[in-house]
Amino acid sequence: MRSQKTTFFVFFLLLTVGSAAVAQVKKSVRSGKFSVPHVSHMKAKIVCPIFEESQYPYQGIGFKVGDPFALTYKFYPTKHWSFAVDGGKAASGLYNSYYRGLFNKYIPDTLSTDPLTKEKSTMTYLVHKPINDWFLETKFLYQWDAEKISKGLMLYAGLGWQWRNTTLRYDYNYQQAGPFGENRFGHFTKNRFTYGAVAIVGFEYSYFSLPVSAFIEVEMFTDALVDPGYQRFQGGVGLRYVF
Repeated sequence: MRSQKTTFFVFFLLLTVGSAAVAQVKKSVRSGKFSVPHVSHMKAKIVCPIFEESQYPYQGIGFKVGDPFALTYKFYPTKHWSFAVDGGKAASGLYNSYYRGLFNKYIPDTLSTDPLTKEKSTMTYLVHKPINDWFLETKFLYQWDAEKISKGLMLYAGLGWQWRNTTLRYDYNYQQAGPFGENRFGHFTKNRFTYGAVAIVGFEYSYFSLPVSAFIEVEMFTDALVDPGYQRFQGGVGLRYVF
């Protein structure tokens, strides 16, 4: 009789422990399947860590690719106003037709004239090459939120001033007037320094997990010195590290 009670007690104990173990496994599976990860408040904030209204002023430094290719610095004193300085090299290939058209302006007016035929010597354009084409630009910008379009998006517009320094080399063919005039090749260089106003529109996007902003902008440059009234669209895309 005692042996039967002992056997029954052991069986009951094993059944209880087994049931508890099975229940624990099932609970773990359910919790792994349906649990939602908890993200702390500080970790959530790094999704967009810059341009918080209470943290101005900000600064940004980076680069821009396009016309021109430039290093760029931007200062954000307030949420709506900013100041930028860009310096770099213009995309000279985009100005080929313009630089070629300038050749006739650089031909001297003192070309010789044959006394018999009254024909004038000629200089014929062959090719040109920009030796350097540098620029410096300052911009004052007004910006506003465009979060209705996309989180972290800002639109901006403004005015600026651009200085350009270009050195061009022209190769030409010289034909001296007259039946016995010489024919030879030559070249000359011309330095062009000019400046003018710039109008800018663009947008800046900063909803990243790193303190960087990406931007796209379009500018209209108007020459005010060497070729008054000449206008040219410029622009590019870039990135800045914001701190």
